[in-house]
Amino acid sequence: MDTKEKITYKVGEVARKAGVNKETLRYYEKRKLITKPDRRRSGYRIFTQHHIDQVKFIKRAQELGFTLSEIKELLELRMDENTTCSEVKTEAEEKYKDVVEKIEDLQRIKTTLVELIDSCSGSGPKGECPILEALEGENKMGENLR
Repeated sequence: MDTKEKITYKVGEVARKAGVNKETLRYYEKRKLITKPDRRRSGYRIFTQHHIDQVKFIKRAQELGFTLSEIKELLELRMDENTTCSEVKTEAEEKYKDVVEKIEDLQRIKTTLVELIDSCSGSGPKGECPILEALEGENKMGENLR
């Protein structure tokens, strides 16, 4: 056990150092995203630097768009001594493909919204509003919404 692992922290200290709240730590523990901390005789949980590092890993992975389920897989790969870098790369490539798909979907939505906004003068009765007509599927642009 190295020196860092001998230092213990209370839940509030871990939350502060990792930049999350106590409820998030409990949730991560419940979802088995972080190693179950030991407990004192009093029942209080004892955390180490390892727990702080795990939470920071989770946060960085979330910033890259990984879901908690995907992060759990990454953590399992990280802890498995037999995992290869290739396996981790595959996970990252799958996430990249998901992100590209989402960007394409957002581009399609953006284009359709611009077309809808451009088609509407903003005046006239709402019964003739091209935006509402498109949402109701009553004009050609409405086909792009499917």
